[in-house]
Order: sequence, then C-alpha cells, then structure tokens
Amino acid sequence: MREVVHARGHEHVAATHDTTFEVTTDDWLTPAGDCIVGIEADRAPADFDTDFAEACRDPAATITLTLDVDGATQEVRARGHPDLTFDSDRSAVVRTSTYVDDRTVAVAADAAAADLDRGMVAALADGADPTLTLTVE
Repeated sequence: MREVVHARGHEHVAATHDTTFEVTTDDWLTPAGDCIVGIEADRAPADFDTDFAEACRDPAATITLTLDVDGATQEVRARGHPDLTFDSDRSAVVRTSTYVDDRTVAVAADAAAADLDRGMVAALADGADPTLTLTVE
C-alpha cells in the first residue's frame, strides 16, 4: 500500500534537523523550520487511507519513504508503531526516534533532514517541488 504527497519547495528549506523530516500543509516556512522539506502539501496524515494507517500501526511494518525532487530520489527506511494515529490535518513527520504524536507517520527512520542529499535540498530551497511517496510492507 502506498500514499503520495505532493508539496512545494521554499527558499527557507535548510533540512538540517538531526532527528526528523517533515512536509506540511502550511503555506509558509521560517528559517527555524529546519526539518521541513516541503510546504503546501496536498495531503496530510488525516487524509491517508485507513487501511494504510492500520498497516503502519504494525510494529513489524517497514515503511519506505521516497523523496523525489526534480527526478532525483532518496529512500528512507523506517518502522511502524502501534501508537500512530494519522490524525494530523497539517503535517507528516518522519522520526529517527520512536516518539509518536499525531503528526508522526513513521519511526526509527534511518535518515533525517540533515542526512538528505544536499543537491536535493538546494533544489528545494530554489523552489523545486518534492513528492513524498510512503510505501508500507
């Protein structure tokens, strides 16, 4: 099962956060938002299919997040968690930790914003539009 989120780049995308990365439906970004890689997302976790959300609640689930920016892609592998709610109507956050709140869509990720390809980050800061595809197995 998969979910796809389309967003927009922004001049303040820095992607320097060590433990998370995020796409948000907000239409603005300040320099303090160092985990955000896309704004104006067309979907939030609350919009995801209930079967997808349920599959992600399995702690044995592998969630692959593929970030595509102008044809360049990077995959991040993460895990599911039984406390994932998919209730947020604003942001989808991927975490390297096992912390869960209503914005969390995956935990124990093998990469965060700071680990993303710097060429991709530069393209996002120049306004490239990212696509985030989440696949659960």
